[in-house]
Amino acid sequence: MGSAAAFHLARRGQRVLGLDRYTPPHTLGSSHGKSRIIREAYFENPLYVPFVRRAYECWAELEQLSGKQLLTPTGGLMIGPRGGSVVDGARASAVTHGLPFEQLGAADVERRVGAFHMAAGDVAIFEPRAGILAPERAIEAHLALAAASGAALHYDEPVLRWTATDDGVQVTTARRTVRAHRLVISAGPWAGELLADLALPLAVERNAVYWFEPARNAASFAPDRFPIFIHEFAPGRAWYGFPDVGDGVKVALHHQGEPADPAAPRRPVSATEVAFIRTLLERYLPDANGRLLETAVCLYTNTPDDHFILGRHPAHAAVIVASPCSGHGFKFSSAIGEVIAGLAIDGESRFDLHPFRVARLS
Repeated sequence: MGSAAAFHLARRGQRVLGLDRYTPPHTLGSSHGKSRIIREAYFENPLYVPFVRRAYECWAELEQLSGKQLLTPTGGLMIGPRGGSVVDGARASAVTHGLPFEQLGAADVERRVGAFHMAAGDVAIFEPRAGILAPERAIEAHLALAAASGAALHYDEPVLRWTATDDGVQVTTARRTVRAHRLVISAGPWAGELLADLALPLAVERNAVYWFEPARNAASFAPDRFPIFIHEFAPGRAWYGFPDVGDGVKVALHHQGEPADPAAPRRPVSATEVAFIRTLLERYLPDANGRLLETAVCLYTNTPDDHFILGRHPAHAAVIVASPCSGHGFKFSSAIGEVIAGLAIDGESRFDLHPFRVARLS
């Protein structure tokens, strides 16, 4: 969200200072991992669909401006039982917004995607426009274009505190104090620290991701043959996966991690964690259950209702809060950067931000 905001603000002629406690793109927060899912039939809630449709347009524009491929279309399978949150939610979003989709039975899925073994009674929603974003390349593109438009980007410079002033804000970092008319806080796992005055009920969650070398039939995991998937394998429990784009088949659990301190989360992925993800591979994706190539840890920062925080600070109109995003925000970041710029410059957004307002939690 921060890199996208810097890009959109700078291209609109604003004088922009971007601050990051590390050097982006990095592996210490929530925006890494080589691949992220983008999908349109949004099972979480239909209200996100207009945002993601605009995000597709913004990603295409960013690809054109940067000359980098950022989005790989694969199609997407939302799998689970009838009546489950993933399948019913995806169908509801597709119907509400007139999106193209197919409802598939187990035999349909296995005929189309032979590598995935369906559970008895499971069905799927297939959406053709889903695919993979490259998060590190996307962040690099946003930042490079922001700098080309005049943004000053300061890395390895943590923000220590900020205060409201009569005409804006004052921000103190580990190196300097600066004044500005507007402040955008898009600090992810560190948002609670920078918004301590609001005592927001945020929970930082550690999540592990895994890359496996296919044990058999490696060609069946190519992006043109194997779509991204999200599978509700038990009530309220889901895992997700990607085709092999050169690093192995990537899989992970969704929203089932342990609480974490963003300054020092448990980085090593344990043998017990690997063993559990292998049980899912063996049951549903056995041909992918080969040599473990790599693991990583990313952080979700969750709100109680799992919706984003996006809007003005309830006590300080010069401060805009964008993120946390409850583990499902990256795909929207290109469009949310545009929303942030609109709020900062024009004071308005073409989207309904009421469900994401800060005050609902503070």
